[in-house]
Amino acid sequence: MPRWIISSIIFSVVIIMLELYAFQAIKMMTNNKIFRYVWLMIGVFAYVNFFITIFGYERSDGQTKEFQWAVGLLLLALLPKLIIVFFMFGEDIVRGAQKGISYFSPGETEALAGRRKFIAQIALGIAALPFTSLLYGMVRGKHNYKVLKYQLPFKDLPEAFDGFTITQITDIHSGSFTNKEKIQYGVDLINEQKSDILLFTGDIVNNFAHEMDDWVDVFKQLHAPIGKYSILGNHDYGDYSDWKSEEDKEENFKAVKDIHPKIGFDLLLNEHRYIEKDGQKIALVGVENWGKGFKKAGDLKQATSGIQKEDFKILMSHDPSHWEYEVKEDDFNYHLTLSGHTHGLQFGIEIPGFIKWSPAQYVYKQWAGLYEEFGRYINVNRGFGYHAFPGRVGIWPEITVIELKKA
Repeated sequence: MPRWIISSIIFSVVIIMLELYAFQAIKMMTNNKIFRYVWLMIGVFAYVNFFITIFGYERSDGQTKEFQWAVGLLLLALLPKLIIVFFMFGEDIVRGAQKGISYFSPGETEALAGRRKFIAQIALGIAALPFTSLLYGMVRGKHNYKVLKYQLPFKDLPEAFDGFTITQITDIHSGSFTNKEKIQYGVDLINEQKSDILLFTGDIVNNFAHEMDDWVDVFKQLHAPIGKYSILGNHDYGDYSDWKSEEDKEENFKAVKDIHPKIGFDLLLNEHRYIEKDGQKIALVGVENWGKGFKKAGDLKQATSGIQKEDFKILMSHDPSHWEYEVKEDDFNYHLTLSGHTHGLQFGIEIPGFIKWSPAQYVYKQWAGLYEEFGRYINVNRGFGYHAFPGRVGIWPEITVIELKKA
């Protein structure tokens, strides 16, 4: 029997068990049959839609908007019920251990039934939190742009660059966009920062160059007086799609690279540029994607050929694992690295000064925000766009503004 059939059967059995548990909680909460069956039909629709999308999915199409919404609706139906099952299954274990009591005291049976209903009410109340959060994230959260500002001191920063400002954006993922008005708002917000330089750190598309066709006129409005520079991310190589031929893939890759000059960005492919001001300069280094477990096209030696060790350096590298494994302890001294890639997994909890959590932290040591080791910094931008899940919950789309200061 094919593996996909076995996987589908196992998934279906798990879903049926999950639905039965969750439905029992609803039955305890209300006698309204309309409400019960509406609850049931929402789940059925989400599962059927997901299976139809998956089985009709052509890898050569890349990750379509239909695929993303199928994932989003599945999570919307599934996560709240997982919470309900967690509570109700735990209650069933306790009831099983106490079942013998009911044979000797009918009153205890009543008490157990009452407790089960109370637990069901708590479970439903808590389950409402991920449901409303996911719904908000899919409707509004993905465009809830936040401007985060940092001021970084460096002893060896050239005097002319004291107060120099950088705006960093990353992970546009234009193939996921649906709302031009909201994207225009985000672009306008970037321009409002009036930074000296604008840096984009990769993933302009999900897979295909044509995904950017409807957005070129929006992103070409971005401006910065000293310049706009960019690099590639792992999605820009077309590695997550099936191609008819290697020539088609190469043609798409060339078209992706050609997007950057169309919107006014100087694309750095293992290259560097010197930024000059009042007779002084800093080095801007841009490498191709280098990521642990991902494509390793980044070449620091090639990118820094001609740069002096004592030069002040800003490195653009899409994947923060590059900093962790190759950059932060490099004797060449990369003062500031700008990355993206993780999106903070588009899901988590961040309350400044209190909590910062996302499943992304179990994969990446540096997953969102500013980090410092050995006197060197990395900023991991949470991303401008979204991918896979068509929303953001708690980890909002980010525009970073960094001011360099002479210490």
